[in-house]
Amino acid sequence: MSDWNAEKYLQFKAQRTQPAIDLAKRVSDHSPQKIADIGCGPGNSTKILRETFPKASLIGIDSSETMINKAKTEYPELHFQICSAEQLSGTYDLLFSNACLQWIPDHTGLLPLLMTKLNRGGCLAVQIPMNQNEPLFRIIKEVAADSQWNFEHVSFEKNDVLSPEEYYQILSHCASQFDLWETVYYHTLPSHIHLIEWVRGTRLRPYLDVLNSTQQQQFEQALLSRVKSAYPLTQSGEVLLKFRRFFFIAYL
Repeated sequence: MSDWNAEKYLQFKAQRTQPAIDLAKRVSDHSPQKIADIGCGPGNSTKILRETFPKASLIGIDSSETMINKAKTEYPELHFQICSAEQLSGTYDLLFSNACLQWIPDHTGLLPLLMTKLNRGGCLAVQIPMNQNEPLFRIIKEVAADSQWNFEHVSFEKNDVLSPEEYYQILSHCASQFDLWETVYYHTLPSHIHLIEWVRGTRLRPYLDVLNSTQQQQFEQALLSRVKSAYPLTQSGEVLLKFRRFFFIAYL
């Protein structure tokens, strides 16, 4: 599996950062002394945490060397480290994760593990996309299921989430209290091509990794053809992408 492409991820930096801003605001009165940003990517969420908690000890971690290198370049005043969520050492007052945990399997085991890395009274603040029923993501799944791509012989990294009810059950057993909510963001994109660009560095990455350049173009064209039917242009000639995101804050 290839590493992440930080430039592709940041193509929609404002839209990808907004949920991190919204989540940070929900814990802004928590006054943590020690924070870890799990799955910090290119550092945009870590920067938000520094602005929200200017006096806290703060580290951003990510398993991607490319993302960590980009974060260190963009924000040299902040501290970043290559590390997985499971390998994070020490305990924290705030564990923050924006659009990362969907790439890590076994949330039934992962969330209780992360809760053990909190200091007493600390909180785990998480945002994960929950967009599997949006046409764009259904189309990706359906096109990828076509036997012509031979994906059935490929072992892909996990990218999935549970239901809100399942997260409720997990947190009921490992948190003293918690809040769950979701927000739907409406993103205006310039064209149908930008829908493909939106997912090229994230959801499409595992598929594109195992295709040659010709197959990649064919795969994207198959997606684009169906996307055009699913997303009619607005009167201004743009495309409206609905993006559902699930949030929770759990306290030890």
